[in-house]
Formats: sequence, structure tokens, C-alpha cells
Amino acid sequence: MALLFMVMLVTAAGNTAMQSVMPSIGTALQVEDVWISLAYSWSALLWVVCAPFWARKSDQRGRKAMMALGLTGFIISFVLCGAALWAGLSGWLSGFWTLIAFAAARSLYGGFGSAAPPAVQAYVASRTPRAERTQALSLIASSFGLGTVIGPALAPLMVVSFLGLGLTGPFLAFAAIGLIALILLRLRLPNDEPQYAARGAGVAYSSGTGAPVDPQATMEAEDAGEAPAPGEPPRLGWRDPRLRPWVFAGLVGGHAQAMVLGISGFLVLDRLGLRDTPADGAGPVGLVLMSGAIATLLAQWGLIPRFNLGPRAATLWGIVTAAVGTLVLAIAGDLHLIALGYAIASLGFGLFRPGTTAGTSLAVTRSEQGQASGIVASLAGASYIYAPALGVWLYGHSDWLGFGLIVGLCALVLLHGWFALQPDSDLTRERG
Repeated sequence: MALLFMVMLVTAAGNTAMQSVMPSIGTALQVEDVWISLAYSWSALLWVVCAPFWARKSDQRGRKAMMALGLTGFIISFVLCGAALWAGLSGWLSGFWTLIAFAAARSLYGGFGSAAPPAVQAYVASRTPRAERTQALSLIASSFGLGTVIGPALAPLMVVSFLGLGLTGPFLAFAAIGLIALILLRLRLPNDEPQYAARGAGVAYSSGTGAPVDPQATMEAEDAGEAPAPGEPPRLGWRDPRLRPWVFAGLVGGHAQAMVLGISGFLVLDRLGLRDTPADGAGPVGLVLMSGAIATLLAQWGLIPRFNLGPRAATLWGIVTAAVGTLVLAIAGDLHLIALGYAIASLGFGLFRPGTTAGTSLAVTRSEQGQASGIVASLAGASYIYAPALGVWLYGHSDWLGFGLIVGLCALVLLHGWFALQPDSDLTRERG
């Protein structure tokens, strides 16, 4: 479990560290903010397409092999991304060709890095009995959450002048950490001969990496694979009447969440006057992202279990909180208020995302859990294909255009959810 925990921790920390330095790198390259956001789009699209493929392959080729493939994709991608950005910052490449090279290198993570998370889930599930499976998958999910806190905290410390690395330091540092994790995985992880039946489950791109969004839903999806009902269940589509309200809420709210993430780093540089000294922006941006990650963990580990929030309640309360946080972010003029606004918004989205995930799971039968999990992963991934770039583009024209759209999307989810989402009592009764 320590090795599997480390695999998810390294990838999550590396990707959030990258997000904390990319606004400063884009400013140093003198390219428009929207192009920095668009550089992630191809990677997100590849993740959405490839993650289900690798989830199936993990059941055929072995989970350990797929984890190694995912880590290798992460390492090579980070090395090439760091090299491309270093060449641009050193004047060897123009800003345009630097971003083209970065996007191409980043696509290796979307295409091959997506092999690791479903393999980790399936490996854990195949070696734990049902009674212990939720706890084990929750531990893996916590490694992702912890990584999103550690990454922004470490990134400013890795911006070093050694060998002229500067802002590209975090890329090579996390590639080296990933290489250590890969070696340990190869040498120390036991063979993946399953002790219990389990299937790899598709995971969301989710702002740069994947992790079990809802361990209980993942466990049920795998249990459905252990004891399938006679005959294959009908193919589950996004337009299924049972799923349609949850799919709409998840897709619209997911776009709002992706836009907040896309805008936040550039907002820090603008409001703190760091455009002329972008290297100084890595620390403040990392602090803001770290505050959001901690707030998300508070929502998922503290508020939801403490108040026993059902899917509808978590979705509606979450989207209202996210809108309030976005408004605070829009008027923030100093680092303290920016971090506070981003934390409030992240707290809201930390309630919203598990709410829509659980609602989708509870709306369908046990035999359809695997398909429902795939739909949730696709929804979350689709939000990061173009929404961050759209938010940054609008923000570049007017602060209030970007933030106004986000608040408008939150209001739309609230209005839709109030009338269309099933009450929690009905969902629970139908489940039973």
C-alpha cells in the first residue's frame, strides 16, 4: 500500500506543482495567458479517450505493468516538458514553438500517464476483501488529495538557479522523484496475481491527474464485475432519464470548477503586480493552490461525513459555496483575500463533485455501476478540455466576464438542481 500510495502521491504532487509555475512561465515567455491554458487541452482530451482503454488493458496485461507504463509516461512527459520550457526561457525557441513542444510533451502524460490510476485501483481491489475495500480505496484517494497539497508547497522550493533551471526546476525534480517511485515499484511491488476479482475503472483527468472520486462507487462497480447478473446490462448513455439531471449538473458545474482553476494563477500575478517579475509568482500561486487543496480535503474528509450530506444536499450547498468563493476571488486585491476566495470556492466544489458522483451512482442499478463510473470520469475530463482556456480568455478581456460566467454557471446548476435532482430520501430508498 505504501508503494501504491506513493505512485498516486507523486503524480498528483507533480501536476499541481506544474500548475503553480506555468502562469509565471507563460508570462516570462511573453505569450498570452489563454495559450498557456490551451496547451493542456490536448492532454486532457487524450486522457478522456485513453483512460478507459488502459482500464481494460489493466485486466488483461497486468496491473503492475500498467502502473509502470503510467509512471514512465509521467516521467518522460515531465522531462520533455521541462526541456521544452527551458529552451524557450533560454531563448533557444520562440514562445509559439515552446508551447507547441510543451503541448506535445504533455500529451504523453494524457496518453500514457492515464494507465496508472485505474491499475492502482484494480490492484488494490483485487487484493482486498469487500469488507476492507472501501477503506483501502479511500487511502489511495487520500494520497491524491495529499499530493495536491504537497505539490504547490514544494514547487517554489524547486525553483532554483542551479544549472540555470529556474522555473523549470519542479519539472525535473518531480521527474526524478517519479523515477525513484518507478524503480521501487518494479523491485518491491508484489506480483499482481489477483486474490479477489476486480476490474480497472476509468478515472477522471481532474485537473491533471486521476484518483478514485468516490471509493464506495468504485467498489460497487468492481463488485458488479465480480457477480454479474445473467446477460449484459443495457448500454448506459448520458441521455438516460435517470442520469440526465446529474449529468447536466456535473458537466455545467465541472466547467465552472475548471475555469476557476484556469484563472487563479494569472489572477495572482495581476493582482499582486508580478507580471514584470514572474519568477516571484511561483510562491504566491502555490500558496493559493495549496489553500484550495486543503479546503477540498476539508469538504471531502470532514464536512460530508460529519453532516452525512446526501448527493442532492452536497451538490446544492456545494455549488452555492463555490459561487460565494468566486465572488470573493473576483474582488480580492491582496494575497490573503485571494487565498480565502479560492479556498471557499474549492470547499464548495469539494462538496459538489462527490455529490454529483454519488447521485449518478445511486440513480442506476448495481449492474450498471461500472458504466456509471465511466460516465462520471468522462464528464470530469471533458470539463478540462476547453473550459480553463475559455475562462482565461474571458478574464483576459474583462475580470467580470470570466468571473461572471463562472457565477452564472453555478446559478444555473442551483436552479436546475433545485427542481430536477431527486431528493436524497428517494435516492436512498431506490438504492435499497
